[in-house]
Amino acid sequence: MNKQILDKEVQEFIRLHLHDDITHIALQKSPFPGLASAELAVQIDSKKRCEKKLPLWFATSGIYFPPKLNIEQASSELTAQYKSRLVKGNVVLDMTGGFGVDAFYFAKQCGMVYHIEQNDELSAIAEHNSSALGATNIRFLQTDSIHFLKSGAETFDTIYVDPARRIQTRKVFLLKDTEPDVVSHLPLLLSKASRIIIKTSPLFDIQSGLKELHNVSGIHIVSIKNDCKELLWIIDRDFIGEPLITCTALGRPAPSSLTFRYSGEKQTQLSTFSDPQEYLYEPDVALLKAGCFKITASEFGLTKLHPNTHLYTSDRLNSAFIGRIFKVTGTIDYADFAKSKTPVKANISIRNFPLSVDALKKKHKLRDGGDKYLIFTTGAAGQRIVIEAVRQEL
Repeated sequence: MNKQILDKEVQEFIRLHLHDDITHIALQKSPFPGLASAELAVQIDSKKRCEKKLPLWFATSGIYFPPKLNIEQASSELTAQYKSRLVKGNVVLDMTGGFGVDAFYFAKQCGMVYHIEQNDELSAIAEHNSSALGATNIRFLQTDSIHFLKSGAETFDTIYVDPARRIQTRKVFLLKDTEPDVVSHLPLLLSKASRIIIKTSPLFDIQSGLKELHNVSGIHIVSIKNDCKELLWIIDRDFIGEPLITCTALGRPAPSSLTFRYSGEKQTQLSTFSDPQEYLYEPDVALLKAGCFKITASEFGLTKLHPNTHLYTSDRLNSAFIGRIFKVTGTIDYADFAKSKTPVKANISIRNFPLSVDALKKKHKLRDGGDKYLIFTTGAAGQRIVIEAVRQEL
């Protein structure tokens, strides 16, 4: 950690060159003796990446930024704030502290936070930034978190861990393949805290996790602007029963949540299906990840297009729906659409349709853009249809 980066004139240089080409900055001679051009480029690049993801860090003076990989791996402010509401008790341990975003927001909810990070440089950066941000109740330890838990007598109210995949190229992975191995060490963690929060990739299979873990009281699926960001597992030491699934969409004017249990999804019956009515509803990715397809229909008073088509419809506008809403302007059979030779400009999407978006564009000479949407899907009777629609303003 080169503390010269924190000098006033260096910070001003970073601010003035935020929108410059960092490759050019890295290759030119540094204006500051003792500070390499590459170091300046890292600060500029990483700070720029924080402008939307971590606006508080971006706007605070005296923040030291790590390389871009650490910024990419860090939680956003939105998701960190959300997670902070899931901790319980007064003392929290963050086993995989990293850049320190989660620890900072945990510290706003409890009396003391332990930030554990093996990388000595990253640990020092997080500690410095904590002071710059005014957090006084975070203790920073540069060590291995499992060793820390095994060797110490400290106990905590909540332990948070964001394990890394050991084999990044494997499409399907298990929690026991992560570092730290939260499955093997779960008894240790539960001996140290009554609540464990595990963050996994949104690609991780929920049913696989339920087989590997026990005492799971809740699962939170968190999205931001229809992009699934985090899968959070709440494990409570004394919990026995079926976990509550919470789907939360952040980044909306009013964040929205849907809660359910898988037993409720299995018991819900959909007796009717319908071709598109006046409004078409496309679920947020958090709902799709959860697999609450029948609950979604019953919760929002909608009708599904087809058992395997995860689109919904209604003659009524339900602005509380979690996802995108379209106003249907027309529906035609795909066979009739295919006969048309007129070039079309529209936003193309597919649901339960045999051709990909790229294949449809090539076959029908479709161009992206405009306000019009063409949704290629399967209707109530199993027929291939094309829905013409526009986004419904709320």
